[in-house]
Amino acid sequence: MDVRRLQPADRPQWGPLWQGYLDFYEHALDATVTDGTWTQLVGDDSSVVGLGAFDGPELVGICHLVVHPSTWSASSTCYLEDLFVRPDRRGGGVGRALVAASVDEAGRVGASKLYWQTHATNDTARRLYDRVAEHRGFIVYEVDLPA
Repeated sequence: MDVRRLQPADRPQWGPLWQGYLDFYEHALDATVTDGTWTQLVGDDSSVVGLGAFDGPELVGICHLVVHPSTWSASSTCYLEDLFVRPDRRGGGVGRALVAASVDEAGRVGASKLYWQTHATNDTARRLYDRVAEHRGFIVYEVDLPA
């Protein structure tokens, strides 16, 4: 298993995994949003990073990181916004490798913390997350704003 930053040539393999992630959360996005997301993930802006887990040439998992300032630290914080492993590869260490690479990447960019969220019903992911991180009891609230 090799985890590395996504490259422009990875787009054909990234697309189905991204769509699988959106399907999992029953969410549809306009193609322009997906195109913009991809551009950010492989662009020069170090505040958005795309990582891919490869088994040989095959992309089997993805995660997306957003590095941002923090009011609680003099250094930045890193949000692991999206993580998806192909269903036929779950339970084989791909998710763990992506989280470990995210920790490394967050440290490389000088972040003081890596954090993420998942849905309360995502039992598969939560089993992994409970082993590799600490759930500190926070609950997320959201307000959608008009575009």
